[in-house]
Amino acid sequence: MNQTQPFLARIANGSLVIQILIGIVAGILIATVSPENAMKVGFLGGLFVSALKAVAPILVFILVASSIANQKKGAHTNMKPIIVLYMFGTLMAALTAVTMSFLFPTTLTLVANTASATPPEGIAEVLNTLLFKIVDNPVNALMTGNFIGILAWAIALGFALHQASDATKQVFHDVSNGITMIVRFVIRLAPIGIFGLVANTFAETGFDALFAYGHLLAVLLGSMLIIALVVNPIIVFVKTKENPYPLVLRCIRESGITAFFTRSSAANIPVNMQLCKDLDLHEDTYSVSIPLGATINMAGAAITITVLTLAAVHTMGIEVDIATAVLLSVVAAVSACGASGVAGGSLLLIPLACSLFGIPNEVAMQVVAVGFIIGVIQDSAETALNSSTDVIFTAAACKGAEAKLTSAETA
Repeated sequence: MNQTQPFLARIANGSLVIQILIGIVAGILIATVSPENAMKVGFLGGLFVSALKAVAPILVFILVASSIANQKKGAHTNMKPIIVLYMFGTLMAALTAVTMSFLFPTTLTLVANTASATPPEGIAEVLNTLLFKIVDNPVNALMTGNFIGILAWAIALGFALHQASDATKQVFHDVSNGITMIVRFVIRLAPIGIFGLVANTFAETGFDALFAYGHLLAVLLGSMLIIALVVNPIIVFVKTKENPYPLVLRCIRESGITAFFTRSSAANIPVNMQLCKDLDLHEDTYSVSIPLGATINMAGAAITITVLTLAAVHTMGIEVDIATAVLLSVVAAVSACGASGVAGGSLLLIPLACSLFGIPNEVAMQVVAVGFIIGVIQDSAETALNSSTDVIFTAAACKGAEAKLTSAETA
């Protein structure tokens, strides 16, 4: 027992990133050697993702309510610049995707089957859905993982408790700490969960079906890499006046890798919360900005909507002028904010963007089906970009505010 305890302690205190990479390699190996056994261990990945999804709603609700309730009067949370960064980053992602799609036009051999789900019919329907999510029953919001509703009720409760007694506020603070401890335990299980996810994905899907869509994937992933490694660092540099790459690469490593395999921005909220704490960011800020970012900061979704829509446009032989391309970028950015925080959530918004060009819904839904075929890579990369950017922009806004304060004090 004395020898086992230190061994377990070393595992618990070891580098989570290294352990995740070991899990990835082990998952690939078992899927290659024995696909049957790989599918059997796939339940580990399902358990991990389910645990994250289970703890995320109550974490967001308690943490946001507690942060606002315990916030000192006159405290600055930097939310306005973070929201501006979210909106600007999503629009830049759409514009980048438009540029890449024109430089490397893609045509598709559309599949025969279409997706069965019903896409929204217009921007009005997307905004209407968002509005009704805000006023959702709080219990139903927690049960269904409606983070817009959870966030709205948590903010409302936090402001209502702002005038409560110190004892009441302390209760919420203690509950918040308790939930955070549970979250840390779940996150430590990430290597095992990702091992199961990788093994099951390789055993079931492989990559044979992806080769036929290599050009489309290259444009998608190329656009996402440009945002992750060029555009986002420029935005961070402008905000902080510091070398952006240590922050950007750390966020990609510690947030993006996990999000790549969970394929859910909502499930990655606890991971991002922990990363913000490790970066020593202000809790009152990231407790609100991270769940908000999981809902509206959707650069990857904007890229997916834009690239697949323009692939449909090129396939149909439709001419696109610059003004229409810019309009598509705006529509894609706004639509992406309404994308679901679960796997494949952005794909059903493609018909909405296709409607700008008069593309029939039947054709648009075939493009959606293509999106599901390449989803094993596309959706994973999209979620990794979305989730890591939440932390990047939160940290950039916080560090930028600190730099301004320091400069003002020096002056």
